[in-house]
Amino acid sequence: MSGELTREVIEAAPKVLLHDHLDGGLRPGTIVELAREQGYRGLPTEDPVELAHWFVADEPGADLVRYLEGFAHTTALMQSEEALTRVGAECALDLARDGVVYAEVRFAPELHTQRGLSHERAVEAVLAGFARGVAEAHDEGRRIVVRTILSAMRQADQSEVIAALAVAYRDRGVCGFDIAGPEDGFPPTQHLSAFHLVQRENFHMTIHAGEAFGLPSIWEAVQFCDAERLGHGVRIVDDITPAEGGHRLGRLADYVRDRRIPLEVCPTSNVHTGAARSIAEHPIELLRRLRFRVTLNTDNRLMSGISLSDEFASCAKAFDWSLQDMRWLTINAAKSAFYPFDERLALIEEIIKPGFAALA
Repeated sequence: MSGELTREVIEAAPKVLLHDHLDGGLRPGTIVELAREQGYRGLPTEDPVELAHWFVADEPGADLVRYLEGFAHTTALMQSEEALTRVGAECALDLARDGVVYAEVRFAPELHTQRGLSHERAVEAVLAGFARGVAEAHDEGRRIVVRTILSAMRQADQSEVIAALAVAYRDRGVCGFDIAGPEDGFPPTQHLSAFHLVQRENFHMTIHAGEAFGLPSIWEAVQFCDAERLGHGVRIVDDITPAEGGHRLGRLADYVRDRRIPLEVCPTSNVHTGAARSIAEHPIELLRRLRFRVTLNTDNRLMSGISLSDEFASCAKAFDWSLQDMRWLTINAAKSAFYPFDERLALIEEIIKPGFAALA
């Protein structure tokens, strides 16, 4: 199975998405409509096309601070059950239309309580939205499973509450726990009680680590918190050095690779936040060639102006990926999903492998 990865092939291929933020994936038109309905006056423009362009932080000198500006608007508009359900439904449908067959979409309930909404009602509203979007996708002849990861903000003190919330909804569509937000100054070890709660409950966790900060963040996430997956994790490349005939891995990089700890890599987002200078210079290709458990993800579709198909197309062009490479990355993601083993196996054997075989 080889050959050129054309846009048509990429869009037709079954895809798996593990790292996507709900508040970073709204439709620009929805933002405008919600703002009008809610009397929100903070948008830089009410033209959906201009707004889509504004959200994408790809101008020279853009960094994480500029990248995060847009979230003030999206979260401000996601403070009611109706808004959360609508955004969830559109998210599921948009992903299905892009050929995603399984997705784990994360959001932070604590960011949606400004108007009195409880954590529980926020979660239930999002889950209802996902169910609606999955049903609408089914009506269009598309199959997708959407589950959610609950994120706690690492600069706040709600992590144990959110971890308990994730566990409480584990049989209703929540599949894991995460911490997000600024890495520098807010190490994962500040939230050990939350991670220990998740561990005691035999539940799943992923940790944003190794995005804007380096190896210490990854080391703490792996060794103190026992992270199953690493959100981004690309700074593991700092523990890899060129050597005669190849590369030499440091002890942490060697450990992460040996344990097959999945890396939820988001190249376009990394470029827009300044973590990488360009897609062509992004470490994902080195990590792929060294056979780390690499998965390809979108992070924030609105803020980066991308879909998962776009992400594959950009990397395929930069690194000359083949259909076999895309299949390998997709199966990596399926193997790494917070999905029961039997369902994971069925996803791989009954959907992903036949889908790629048909394309080949």
